[in-house]
Amino acid sequence: MSKLRVLLVTEDDPLYVIRFFEAFFEQYPRDEFEIVGITVARAFHEPLWKTMRRMWRFYGPIDFLRLCARFTIVKLCRRSIESLAIQRGVQLMPTASVNDPSYIERVKALAPDVIVSVAAPEIFRAEILNAARLRCVNIHSGRLPKYRGMMPNFWQMLHGESHAVVTVHEMVPKLDAGAVLGTLEFEIRQRDNLDRVITKTKHTRAALMIDVLRQLANGSLKPRPLDMTQAGYFKFPTAADVKTFRRRGHRLL
Repeated sequence: MSKLRVLLVTEDDPLYVIRFFEAFFEQYPRDEFEIVGITVARAFHEPLWKTMRRMWRFYGPIDFLRLCARFTIVKLCRRSIESLAIQRGVQLMPTASVNDPSYIERVKALAPDVIVSVAAPEIFRAEILNAARLRCVNIHSGRLPKYRGMMPNFWQMLHGESHAVVTVHEMVPKLDAGAVLGTLEFEIRQRDNLDRVITKTKHTRAALMIDVLRQLANGSLKPRPLDMTQAGYFKFPTAADVKTFRRRGHRLL
């Protein structure tokens, strides 16, 4: 049986998303999967100064400075998703947009069976969704369809959920609306730390993605359609949301 050809699409996040790739690159079965390329886009698909302003408003001055210190350290150590990929001989596929026609043509030339989105900062349009032989899949750190949108771990903690639910789902033109392919649960403490929850779920969900890809390769996958009558949607948290989060006893860092 030929190997499953996988193209990865993600964002440049050396603090959290990189945890997924540290685990995934170590654990994926090389005799079953071939990673044909990886695209690493800018975080939030916006200029750095906008991301910095967004983080300042979210974390506040003290946690923002702590986060900047972490970011500086990993940059000085030259630790990044791209460097992990290069170490393992994975081809880099840079692009300004996954929906750019020239990028889509390059993807088609790679002939991926599956395109895997891991925190990709763009909505995939029909052309890129159709570029994979089997399907495009996304991994989302929230229960679907209730926690569609941004920062699902934050919203699950804010709403007092007992567990964060990680969901692998099929990608369709509507955001976070495709059939569920696999889930796992991660316990949220009564007074918890968003940094801990994000870090742990990013790391543990690599095994979930590998399991889903194996099922996809051997034809045993059983997608579960979403009941969109139960759908919610969440944007990036406001300062007021963060205050409520902290009043619940949770911390950001």
